Amino acid sequence: MPADGRLARLRHRRPARRGPRDFRLVAVRTEARTVDQALFDAIANADTPNLDTILVCLSRAADFSRLWLATALGIAAVGGARARRGAGLGVCAIGLASAVTNMAVKPSVGRRRPLPSTSRVPDSRRVRRPVSASFPSGHTASAFAFASAVGEAVPVSWLPLHAAAVLVGYSRVHTGVHYPSDVVAGALIGAMCGWAMRSLAPGRARSIVPGPTQKTFPEVAG
Repeated sequence: MPADGRLARLRHRRPARRGPRDFRLVAVRTEARTVDQALFDAIANADTPNLDTILVCLSRAADFSRLWLATALGIAAVGGARARRGAGLGVCAIGLASAVTNMAVKPSVGRRRPLPSTSRVPDSRRVRRPVSASFPSGHTASAFAFASAVGEAVPVSWLPLHAAAVLVGYSRVHTGVHYPSDVVAGALIGAMCGWAMRSLAPGRARSIVPGPTQKTFPEVAG
C-alpha cells in the first residue's frame, strides 16, 4: 500500500472507546488524588509550633539514612552476634530500598513534589528539598526497610524501630516535601525490601517449636 494511503487510514482511525470500567478507574484515581491533597493541606494548616521543631530535626536526621546507620552501629556495638547480623541486614535493606525507589519507581512515576509557592506549609517547617521525584518517599522506604530487617532479627527493637519509621514518614509530609500517598507507598516498598533481604540472606534462622517428642534443630544455612 502506498505511504499516502497508510497515512490517510491513520488519520481516519477512530480512537478506542473507553468502557465504563475505564471511566471508573479514572474517577477513582481522581478522587484518591483529591483525598491525598486534602490530607496534605490539613497537615499544612495545622498550627503545631512545638511539633515543628521536633519533626524538622527528625526529618533532617534521616537524610542520607544517617539516623539508621547510627542506629545500626549502636545495635552492633551493644548486641551479640545476632544483633550484629541484624544490623548488617538492616543496612543492606536500606541499600535495596534506595535502589528500588530512586532507580526504578521514582523515574517511572515522575510525580512532582508539593510546590512551596502553592502549599501552605509554614516556613519554620522547611527542610532540604530533594530534586528527585515525589513518589514514593525514599526516606520512608529506607526507614521501614531498616525496621523490618532489624526488627525480625532483634525482636526487642521491632516496636521502637517501626515507631521511629512511622514518625520519619509523617515528618516528610509535615515538612511539606511529600504527599501522604508517597509515604504510604514508601512504607510498603521498604517493608518488602526488608522482608526480601531477610529471606535472601544466607544462614537464615528457621524457627522450630519443639513438641513433646521433638528435638530442637540447630540453625542451618537456607
